[in-house]
Amino acid sequence: MTARILVVDDIPANVKLLEARLIAEYFEVLTADNGRDALDICDRTQVDVVLLDIMMPEMDGFEVCERLKANPRTAHIPVVMVTALDQPSDRVRGLKAGADDFLTKPVNDLQLISRVKSLVRLKTLSDELRIRADTAQSIGIDDPLRLSEGRLEEAAQVLLVDSRGSSQERIIKTLKPIAVVTAMSDPQASVFDAAENPYDLVIVNGNLDDYDPLRLCSQLRSLERTRFIPILLITEHGDEQMIVRALDLGVNDYIVRPLDPNELVARTLTQIRRKRFNDRLRHSVTQTIELAVTDGLTGLHNRRYLDSHLKMLFTRAQARGKSLSVCITDIDRFKQVNDTYGHDAGDEVLKFAMRVRSTVRGADLACRYGGEEFVVVMPDTAADVAAVIAERLRGIIESKPFVLKGAGVSLDITASMGIATAGRGFDTPEQLLKQADLALYQAKRDGRNRVVAAAA
Repeated sequence: MTARILVVDDIPANVKLLEARLIAEYFEVLTADNGRDALDICDRTQVDVVLLDIMMPEMDGFEVCERLKANPRTAHIPVVMVTALDQPSDRVRGLKAGADDFLTKPVNDLQLISRVKSLVRLKTLSDELRIRADTAQSIGIDDPLRLSEGRLEEAAQVLLVDSRGSSQERIIKTLKPIAVVTAMSDPQASVFDAAENPYDLVIVNGNLDDYDPLRLCSQLRSLERTRFIPILLITEHGDEQMIVRALDLGVNDYIVRPLDPNELVARTLTQIRRKRFNDRLRHSVTQTIELAVTDGLTGLHNRRYLDSHLKMLFTRAQARGKSLSVCITDIDRFKQVNDTYGHDAGDEVLKFAMRVRSTVRGADLACRYGGEEFVVVMPDTAADVAAVIAERLRGIIESKPFVLKGAGVSLDITASMGIATAGRGFDTPEQLLKQADLALYQAKRDGRNRVVAAAA
């Protein structure tokens, strides 16, 4: 895994040392000897991780970090503060400024490389989500740069896995102002609990009795339901091997005993906010995908979805030797509705899709084909059964008038339908649709408001 790392330090020897270590691991390294140059580089160049010294003239690392996190163009870049300051108060101040982690000079090689790799993986995931969310913004669905609003400040749900009651009590008391903490002593039970509840963070204490805490972290990362829940590991001072292995497994952060309450709160808040931010990005991506394949007026799938899924259903039916039927529905004299009452009234009539939904079965695929035409694809459905379903839909459309709220009138609407069934001389999805379309035109010519099946 390669990435572009920016090293910021006003002492050339420190820069050279970090640069050499990172280049040896095949990272691309950029350097800056002051805060202003660092901000400029991040603003105009892709940077994956910033290693930032705190003690610098003119603009210290805290201010640089605050400015990076305040700029929407650079807020997503992970920042690691590399400093000789090792007091908890300094770490808390850095975390409040937006720093993702700390490395204390002299920098340990294992922690340096493992922390950088961990943050690069995190940024890669976030970048993919942000790119897709930007697509959502471009079509007016959401603004990913405003995703910090809303639920991000609500009290969090935290799962604490800790074998000792006294330790549980201290952590619960510390986090009470910002989170509702559920404490569990049984690691295996905690995995099931995390999978069933909407936790924002799992804190794993390394003091687990007769159970490897890294095994628990690995289980949480391997399950689909818990894969994206951040994990904060509590470790002993000097246990570097556990820290390195934890980060490789996907643990998001760690904190060393004895616990400083302010640092624990700050690190917890950082992970919760990041998790909620990424949740919103994923929601935006999901929403984008749904809208890309959904007709906005009727709520049915659109033609793009039909084109791709009909091919799949057709191929599956052929492979299994099953029937596949298609019904094309067209609203009769729809142009007269638009011409007489306006397009708003026409849109109200098109919402008869609710009647389509009430008719089709769970396995059927209902789509808006275009204009006033709709398609229902019926897997594992022979021609005679398809005719019964189409006739039921025709009857439901005819049975109840459509009330035009804007015009204050009720309209009797009918629909014509053409059906075709695969395996009756139709060798491709396109031929199947074409034959159903020809059957529909036959229904129109025969007087409308009827179902016609394509000839074999």
